[in-house]
Amino acid sequence: MLSNIVLDELDKELERRGLHFVRYADDVAIYVKDKRTGDRVLKRITRFLRRKLKLAVNEAKSVVARPWEAKFLGFCTTRFMGTTRTVIHGTSQKRFCKEVRRITARSRGRSVRQIIAELNDYLQGWKPYYQVGVSKTRGNALNAWILRRLRAYIWEQWKLPRTKVRNLKKLGLWHESAKSLGNTRKGPWRIVKHSHIKHVMPEQLFTQKLGCLRCVIHPYSLAERHE
Repeated sequence: MLSNIVLDELDKELERRGLHFVRYADDVAIYVKDKRTGDRVLKRITRFLRRKLKLAVNEAKSVVARPWEAKFLGFCTTRFMGTTRTVIHGTSQKRFCKEVRRITARSRGRSVRQIIAELNDYLQGWKPYYQVGVSKTRGNALNAWILRRLRAYIWEQWKLPRTKVRNLKKLGLWHESAKSLGNTRKGPWRIVKHSHIKHVMPEQLFTQKLGCLRCVIHPYSLAERHE
C-alpha cells in the first residue's frame, strides 16, 4: 500500500512520457522498442526516482532485457504461434524444482504420507499463483517428474532385494518380473522409469491411497479428474 502511495508520482511521470508500463507495488516493467531506448529510459527513470522521489534503486535487478528474458513477479512474456502469452519464468521453475527435490530427498527417512503432506502444503500456495503461467504440456511434465521422485523415494525405502520383490508382488506384479526388478543393480531414479514399476505405482496410488497427493499443476491433468 505504501509503495502504491509513494510511486503514484512515478506512474504519472511514465504516463506523461508516453511509456508503456506495468507496476505492482515496487516492481515496475517498462516496455520500449529497442535496447538503445531501453538503456536511455532506465537511466532517466533511475535519475527521477533518486532525485525527485529520494528513493534507492536496486541496480542488480534493474536491467534492460527482452520480454521473454526479463522476470516480473515470477513470470515473463513470450509469443507462441502468433499469440502473446504470460509464462512462468525459468528461474521461478528452477526454484520450484529445487524445493520439490528438498522435500522428496531420498535420505530424509520419513514416510511417503508425510512427504506427500509436505508437498501438498507447498503446492497449496504455489499452484494458485503460478498455474496461470504453466502450459498443459509443461504441467504434465512436472507432474510426471514429481511422481517419478516419489516412486524413487519408495524404492529407496524398500532397501533390500527381498523386500522389493515382496512389495512388488503385493502391488500385483507377477513373480518373475518382481524377482528380476527387485534384484537389479540399477539405481532408484533409473529403475522407477521401468514400465512395470509405473504400472504397479500409478498416479492413483499417490492421489487416492497414499495421502491424496495434489501435485497437479494444470487443471486438466489426470489427478484432478479423479476428484
